[in-house]
Amino acid sequence: MLYGRAVIDLDHNATTPLDPRVREAMVELLARDDLGNPSSRHRRGQAAREVVEAARRRVAQALGAEALGVTFTSGGTEADDLAVLGVARALRAAGQPAGVLTSPLEHPAVRGSAARLADEGIPVAELPVDEQGRIDPTAVAEALRADPRLGLVSLAAANHELGNAYDLPAFVAAAREVRPQVLVHTDAVQALGKVPVSFAAWGVDLLSLSAHKLGGPAGVGALVHHRSLRLRPLFAGGQQERGRRPGTEATVLVHGLGHAVALAGAEQPRRRARAEALRQRLLEGLGALGARIHGDPVQHTGNTINAAFEGCDGELVMMSLDLAGFAVSTGAACSSGSPSPSPVLRALGQPPARAREALRLSLSASNTAAEIDALLAALAEILPRVREAGPVVRSAS
Repeated sequence: MLYGRAVIDLDHNATTPLDPRVREAMVELLARDDLGNPSSRHRRGQAAREVVEAARRRVAQALGAEALGVTFTSGGTEADDLAVLGVARALRAAGQPAGVLTSPLEHPAVRGSAARLADEGIPVAELPVDEQGRIDPTAVAEALRADPRLGLVSLAAANHELGNAYDLPAFVAAAREVRPQVLVHTDAVQALGKVPVSFAAWGVDLLSLSAHKLGGPAGVGALVHHRSLRLRPLFAGGQQERGRRPGTEATVLVHGLGHAVALAGAEQPRRRARAEALRQRLLEGLGALGARIHGDPVQHTGNTINAAFEGCDGELVMMSLDLAGFAVSTGAACSSGSPSPSPVLRALGQPPARAREALRLSLSASNTAAEIDALLAALAEILPRVREAGPVVRSAS
């Protein structure tokens, strides 16, 4: 509640409400008194182990993967870190090409991991993108052909700010045509539940996901990979998760993740159809308000719009909408607080001033047409005031 009013949530790419069915499953587990540490050998430990392994099987079945290739993490960021850092460091230790090929559009976890590897002397290359954030699969092949030091490709299945959806099988095919042994990782955090996601059909080697982006609890995610893939763990301290991710598994959170992933996979077509109808309604209303839309108008997740209004600072619009009872964002929650304009929009060729005009509106099947209309009405009142206030001066460019 905000000032006695319910908040209309249009920031579902940042997080989603806990699905009541997932909550119920977690509460039932919390009510049990027979669960111990999943690594313990006694009866209480083995009861917890069965819960963890049942969740692992649910995730694997939903994504067309092997259960032994599901490693639980604290969320999507850690899953991305483990994929990029873990694979590159393992390849380097084995004397194999360890360089990373990625794009300037990736989540901060992937870009940050790539920057850390560059500091360690591991080559990092970025693919070109066009003004709509599209990536040509032939560019993947050309980059691998040009640099034999590259051993890992990391590209998101859906962009967190633009809502672009990408043809992962095309990326995989282009990469393997040049180098059959190259490994491919995809961040599917923003894709799962919005587009069909299949580890097996896509042909990737690693896939990251996060529970709280699809109706599950915050604080848990998973890296799906081939069971025999070599990964250097990020942490020391134990042999949990087959030595890939030490630390006691969060049994209740993992249980919630398993249910959330299963539901997202089963309900994806319905969720997509509902959100896409609302997105179209919102697009039409934004167009009437003179919005500039960023991203691919054809290949998208069906729930996200990145819109900008000429002469309107995005932060001021966002804060004004917050006071009016609407939750929206200006980009990735993981980059919140940064004075710099969105690196995603900068990669699309937007100058800093125009990049700072952007808002990210991300819907779910739980939103309503009345909420969309209320947002548009609020924007019609807010935008003139923000324009009159003028640009905000910031120290970083």
